Amino acid sequence: MVASLFPLQYLIATLALWLNRQQQEVIDYLKEENRLLKAKLGDRKIHFTDAERRRLAVRAKVIGRKGLCQLETLVTPDTLLRWHRELVAQKWNFVHRRIPGRPRTRDQIAPLILRMAEDNPTWGYTRILGALSNVGFKASHGPVANILQEHGIDPAPLRGKRTQWSTFLKSHWKVLIASDFFCVKVWRLSGLTTYYVLFFIQLSTRTVKIAGMTINPDAGWMMQIARNMTDEGNGMLRGQPKLIIDRDTKYCEDFRNLVQGFGTTIIRLLPRSPNLNAYAERFVRSIKQECLNRLIFFGEASLRRALREYVAHYHYERNHQGMHNLLLKVAANDDLYSIDHTDIACRTRIGGLLHYYYRKAA
Repeated sequence: MVASLFPLQYLIATLALWLNRQQQEVIDYLKEENRLLKAKLGDRKIHFTDAERRRLAVRAKVIGRKGLCQLETLVTPDTLLRWHRELVAQKWNFVHRRIPGRPRTRDQIAPLILRMAEDNPTWGYTRILGALSNVGFKASHGPVANILQEHGIDPAPLRGKRTQWSTFLKSHWKVLIASDFFCVKVWRLSGLTTYYVLFFIQLSTRTVKIAGMTINPDAGWMMQIARNMTDEGNGMLRGQPKLIIDRDTKYCEDFRNLVQGFGTTIIRLLPRSPNLNAYAERFVRSIKQECLNRLIFFGEASLRRALREYVAHYHYERNHQGMHNLLLKVAANDDLYSIDHTDIACRTRIGGLLHYYYRKAA
């Protein structure tokens, strides 16, 4: 019986030895592959996700430190075992049981403090604290002062004396007109020429008038523009109390004196402050982005045509987000509110560069 079992034991031992040799060859190959990969990576680090760290940590614990040292792993044995310790420790941190604590009062009342300070320039810290108590919030002078200081809001005496530019504009919409220049490059027989275009914009209605264009905006040209804009018939500045301009030297002293002679006060902005003439700057961006930057002009006539077409599109066919996303004007020949509609028509300008969609009356 014992003799009959010997061949079977020998066969099992031979098979086990062969499997062990196969596994060792696989391990040797993987070790050599790891060495080559580490040499290729050099000093660069490999970033693992949490799921990848978890998988390596579980395997590393089974192999142990000694086995990991023999495998030439990409990650050091100490790092792998540290990942395993952190994995085990997560079981006892009870993060999933934690609930958010009571939010800071400061976070709750900061928007309300800012709103009260902006709506009431003469209110000091004590007055704001009283208004907060009326709506159920308790605070002290310190948090109120810190919140206002962080948002660049002055204390009450200074805040009451300094009117924000946005507040000034909104309270003077109907009496303000702004003006500015923009440049356009035009090809002429003499070469590439710079044209200066002067425009005026009514802030309350966003109505724009192109006052003129020239390659030499000297004092004589500006004086003629001033006479045109103050003309009794169709002068845009006639009867307008205030005109916003920057400190460009093209707005010469003679121009300013002539305009002021007709009762219009000149408001000259600070140097390098385009935000104070934001509505004029926005028109410049619109006309350049939607029209001028997409065309090449050959001769003055092509520029005049493009300006004329865009201003018409701007007034009658372009929706303005600052004006409740509506049209500034409605063309007399557009039956936009007719009940009997057949289809939607499209009007194009400047060779299809500008589009306007409307319902065509039956």
